[in-house]
Amino acid sequence: MSSTRRGEGDRGIERVPLRDVATEVPPEARREPPTRPPEPLPVTAWVTDGRGRTFQADGEALAWTPRAVYVRYVDPVGREGFAWLWASAVTRR
Repeated sequence: MSSTRRGEGDRGIERVPLRDVATEVPPEARREPPTRPPEPLPVTAWVTDGRGRTFQADGEALAWTPRAVYVRYVDPVGREGFAWLWASAVTRR
């Protein structure tokens, strides 16, 4: 049984609610098998949320294809989110 509360991730950080989840790339942009590093890579990413707000966030690249990167990010309110973003929107720190 998980010790985290509803709405919290494994790290005890509140998760981004559905209304604010990041806009993801279309599935066609990530059809190729992703590369998964042994350890997440620190990145900075431009994220557009479900309300159309854009912000730059620190995060970790968990996987990628030539066109898209699967990022764990922390939004401006401090909530944890996960999204497939365009590779051009992600920069390694």
